[in-house]
Amino acid sequence: MPDNAVAAETTITGGIGADRGYWDGLAAGEFRLPRCPDCGTWRWPAHFRCGHCGGWEQEWVAVEPVGTVYTWTRSWYAFDRTKERVEDVPYVVVLAEIPGAGNARVLGVLKGSEDGLRVGAPVTGSIDPPSGRSKGYPAVRWALGGAS
Repeated sequence: MPDNAVAAETTITGGIGADRGYWDGLAAGEFRLPRCPDCGTWRWPAHFRCGHCGGWEQEWVAVEPVGTVYTWTRSWYAFDRTKERVEDVPYVVVLAEIPGAGNARVLGVLKGSEDGLRVGAPVTGSIDPPSGRSKGYPAVRWALGGAS
């Protein structure tokens, strides 16, 4: 399998499949989020039907992965589904708010220093290629202050 391909046999536990365009975008090196083509409402997490107008279509739009820290948490324990990250403990997970996508909030692990980590801090995302640590999927990583 190519390094940038999403593992077709890997299924994200609990997913409904509406987010496939997100993973395909990351695999292609793009940060894409879904928008309703009928009313323009951003839909993240992705759903098959627009909650605003009821439309069934969605378009995956490449968005600049820049935003602000909405909230964050530090993980001190490698849980059952994150055993691949045991060597990274402790690590920080950031929920970033993306103004270019209707303030959608997207999770990712913090990349780099925690200096300046606070709610409202600016972040820029980068895309890590698939790895064992991310269960074979590409992953968004957030860096503080605009440096990715």
